[in-house]
Amino acid sequence: MSNLFLHDLSHFTGDLTRYQHPLNANVIYTPGVRHVAREGDAYWLLDAIAFQLGSPEFKQAVAAGPRIGDLHFWKLCVRTDRSAQLIARADSDVAPFLCEEIRFTDFPLDVIDIWAGFSGGLWTLYLPSEH
Repeated sequence: MSNLFLHDLSHFTGDLTRYQHPLNANVIYTPGVRHVAREGDAYWLLDAIAFQLGSPEFKQAVAAGPRIGDLHFWKLCVRTDRSAQLIARADSDVAPFLCEEIRFTDFPLDVIDIWAGFSGGLWTLYLPSEH
């Protein structure tokens, strides 16, 4: 049983605590993102984003739209059949620059947004409420 509830995420409003991703040293994340991973049993989601940052597809997207190299937005949408789609966009009104189909997930929420900002040589993953 998951202890992840959408209404709890607004309690994360930003602080200076960061956690380093174990497989991509260039990625850190906030307490809110850690909460999503721990309570939603979704460290795989952090892995999926961290693996894409720096991938050839990502580098190609940054070359085409340099803003992506500073800030972009990830969204996981879970369908009723428990498949999902993970997309990354430069902004809400533009087409995704990365899209990954997930055949099955037990992620407890229908949708989650995680933002990625680059500064100081590191990507920081954070919840919109932590901006």
